[in-house]
Amino acid sequence: MFAEERQQLISALVAERGRVSVTDLADRFSITTETIRRDLAALEVSGNLRRVHGGAVPSDLLSTREESILERAVQRQVEKLRIANAALALIPQLTTGSVLLDAGSTTETLADLLAQRTPPANGNDELVVITHAIPIAGKLSSTQGIALQILGGRVRGLTQAAVGQSTVEAAHKLRPDIAFVGANGIHAIFGLSTPDPEEAAVKAAFVTSARRVVALADSSKLDAETLVQFATLKDVDTLITDSEPSAELAAALADAGVDVVIA
Repeated sequence: MFAEERQQLISALVAERGRVSVTDLADRFSITTETIRRDLAALEVSGNLRRVHGGAVPSDLLSTREESILERAVQRQVEKLRIANAALALIPQLTTGSVLLDAGSTTETLADLLAQRTPPANGNDELVVITHAIPIAGKLSSTQGIALQILGGRVRGLTQAAVGQSTVEAAHKLRPDIAFVGANGIHAIFGLSTPDPEEAAVKAAFVTSARRVVALADSSKLDAETLVQFATLKDVDTLITDSEPSAELAAALADAGVDVVIA
């Protein structure tokens, strides 16, 4: 295969998958990792992709790029529904308890499922749901069997979620049974990250406050790094995603003791 043809295929793979690794590409094309790195360097110069540690991502996938909640809501809906259903199975049906729902399109899908769930037969049982996300609060505000608590703060328009010092302080005063958190990137070395520092501060507070931390992330977030780290892999108890992580990330998750659920 000529280098130009191989580079066209690599560029197409990056566009399709959102990220490729040097080792996976070397195995796919039966060539050395050094040759793949030269291919990636050439493709980066031509503007077809951006090199990152261990591989490459699309050229428009910058560390501070962030889509609105409305844009994310229509992307990868099938995968997010599978992830949300797997997350729902972790929430007790017949006993009281408390869960914290981070802002995000996948956690919003989980809120939809919670709103549709049959309330417990025992009318005294009530699930406490805590969130700082306006869309999630709207979905659950009148749901039978759910006691909704909203964390206040300045509402960030892009994510429609409360952020700021008051939100962080309120989160630190809680100890929910499970926190379901989203991430823009989950990386073997960099851990969990998001582009905005204020969002990162709130997510970090959620992670440190909860008894159990469950990260919900579709496979486009795996192996990605965005600007601000808010948790290490060791801070996470469970990752629910829609496809197997790369070999590097899978090894890192195993070393950190993270239970990976493929929905």
